[in-house]
Amino acid sequence: MSTVVYLNGQRVDYENAKVSVEDRGFQFGDGLYEVVHIYNGRFFYLDRHLARLQNGAKEIYMDLDFGLNNLEKVCRQAVKESGFNDASVYIQVTRGAAVRQHAFPKESSCTWVVIVRESKGNPQEFYENGITCITVPDERWSRCNIKTVQLLANCIAKEKAKKAGSFEAIFHRGGSVIEGSSSNVFIVKDNKLITHPANNKILNGITRGVVLEIADQNDIKYSEEVFCIDDLFDADEVFLTGTTTEIMPVVKVDGKIIGDGIPGKLTKIIQKYYQEHIQTVDC
Repeated sequence: MSTVVYLNGQRVDYENAKVSVEDRGFQFGDGLYEVVHIYNGRFFYLDRHLARLQNGAKEIYMDLDFGLNNLEKVCRQAVKESGFNDASVYIQVTRGAAVRQHAFPKESSCTWVVIVRESKGNPQEFYENGITCITVPDERWSRCNIKTVQLLANCIAKEKAKKAGSFEAIFHRGGSVIEGSSSNVFIVKDNKLITHPANNKILNGITRGVVLEIADQNDIKYSEEVFCIDDLFDADEVFLTGTTTEIMPVVKVDGKIIGDGIPGKLTKIIQKYYQEHIQTVDC
């Protein structure tokens, strides 16, 4: 079992996986990415990730010239070759190599990479006891719904959280809570889930969508609406969602205790339903 890398559809050794210095992903951050979770050898919504990749490509006028079906085939082959039961599949697509200029090149071929690594997950105590977060101003561009590789602001926010001894940084803009640096944010108030609307200010996470589907299927009240920092601090419960984050309870933000300071009842219910749902998905 080992990390598997495919570059432009061909398997290569990890050490030999190299791209041009004039690749537009390197020069401009002109690219997209996805991360897909593998549970017990099964893909967790690869189809939804590829659909989001395709939608993002349309938004930035990128032609996925290698074909989504070919990408899916490579992803499945790479997972099989890795031998990992639990893994993450990292997909990155850029507009390819061209002489450096801001305008899109008239002719270029996408650079596309698939990397399969073993997934060891987060410590179980994080899910059982909860984690802490900080808040930071949202200084990103206004098209956060596109999953681009332009993540410097997210990386700075994550580093601030790390230096503060926290798991995640939660962005706010104009007093409104947006999302985490690599996660979506849910609050619970009076047994109702609340999360930011899926507009241009957030990435509409795959796990976020699964949580809303779970809520629908189990008569859990929810709304997609803007809420402020005071609502975050005053929430009965808070949790994060994401491909590698899964359903992560938050017990403290900016040093302020959330609810009773332990993972809440509804958060635990969502965690339970999510773990059950994982066992049924392979697509």
